[in-house]
Amino acid sequence: MHVSAAQGRGLRTAAGAQLVDFSSNDYLGLARHPALAEAMAGCARQRGAGSGASHLVTGHGAEHEALEAELAAFTGRERALLFSTGYMANLAVLASLAGRGTGILLDRLSHASLLDGARLAGARLTRFAHANADDAARRAGEATRLIGTDGVFSMDGDLAPLPQLAELARARDAWLVVDDAHGLGVVGPGGRGTLAHFGLGSAEVPVLVGTLGKAFGSFGAFVAGDATLIEFLVQKARPYIYTTALPQPVAAASRAALRLLVTEPERQARLQGNIARFRTRAAEAGIALTPSATPIQPVVLGTSAAALAAQRQLAARGYCVMAIRPPTVPAGSARLRITLAATHTPAEIDGLIAALAAALPP
Repeated sequence: MHVSAAQGRGLRTAAGAQLVDFSSNDYLGLARHPALAEAMAGCARQRGAGSGASHLVTGHGAEHEALEAELAAFTGRERALLFSTGYMANLAVLASLAGRGTGILLDRLSHASLLDGARLAGARLTRFAHANADDAARRAGEATRLIGTDGVFSMDGDLAPLPQLAELARARDAWLVVDDAHGLGVVGPGGRGTLAHFGLGSAEVPVLVGTLGKAFGSFGAFVAGDATLIEFLVQKARPYIYTTALPQPVAAASRAALRLLVTEPERQARLQGNIARFRTRAAEAGIALTPSATPIQPVVLGTSAAALAAQRQLAARGYCVMAIRPPTVPAGSARLRITLAATHTPAEIDGLIAALAAALPP
């Protein structure tokens, strides 16, 4: 879909249609918040639009340093390290902590970047049944030195069984890596993510990966952990060493988002209220949902043709809900991936439910 403009939770397409956006990962409605725009513009005027070099040459600036410190404090860890994207962060972690022949155990529905990181490392990759800690324990071998998973799964909206995986990692003396891209800002006390939801700290989950382009409404990613881990990545991680640093104006916008997340907890509360309303209205309308308590609310339709047909019908009724098809999701599980935000109104949610009831096959 070609989007020509965005306003609030609405989109205007190249064809001129006005759609209510139920597909973005902007869960807290921060991507177009004036504070982020002002922070980005002000920093660009002062420090320039680009960083000009890699972090280890001359690209690392004051905004990067401040954001890393603030993210470390937010996640309760000694240090954080910025990356340009979550994909690069996951590649960096797995390719740095594992090598040829290292046993890596990943959830079957882990993000593609975790899978690609294992392949880049030349590791011996084993995948366990989705969110099934018992199967993970059965498949873990003596050579398993790293266990990885999403915190919140991006296509299903469910949570990983982190307490059980943490215990398995401890028993195997393995790293536990959690990509909490869709959990931070949304799940857990103060929006501190899936680890906070389960009451887990750096002792149980030593490697936390987060992104800034979803609930934070900005761009980029980070890895948070103890000081030794982060210094090791600074010296070892090729996706960090050999790329231009994230522009400082983007880091400034992320700092503004983090301040809003901390000082405006009502955003997370509104989001949870919208999730509850959507699920209640869907049940009343007979719309089948997966058991997700997060903003990601998939409606599984099976075939790509059925999902695309429903997407078109919803667009005709004024709603942007994208069809997700294989290979992004397993064969036979094509779906509408509905995402809710703190900024959606009750009327918009109720209108979407009515449109869904009309668009879905009987």
